[in-house]
Amino acid sequence: MLSRTRHTIAISHGAQIGYGLYIGHGGPVIVNKTAKIGDNCNLSPYTVIGSNSFNAATIGNNVYIGPSVCVVEDVVIGDNVTIGAGSIVTKSIPSNATAAGNYAKVLNYNNPCRFIQNPWCPSKQ
Repeated sequence: MLSRTRHTIAISHGAQIGYGLYIGHGGPVIVNKTAKIGDNCNLSPYTVIGSNSFNAATIGNNVYIGPSVCVVEDVVIGDNVTIGAGSIVTKSIPSNATAAGNYAKVLNYNNPCRFIQNPWCPSKQ
């Protein structure tokens, strides 16, 4: 029997999400109600932003989160960050970094957020 929930997008009421959120391939994605997500963030399939305690992650602007990434607990992910596929993020990641691994660590500061396509930009008035 096929599962009918394989493309589930579960964004809890109360999650704070900025403009330009992109969810690749229709999910599945799970976002905790205490998560804070900035503008122009890409969430790839099988992404979980969760918490077993009080607060989930705070994610900056222009962040690409690769497939099968778990962002666990009250961490801060800076602006212009790329997180590689299959990573488990349990510690904060500074702005302008590329991080990957289990447990995720910063790999470099070379051209992060290059996977953000067609970002939302506020109109200039």
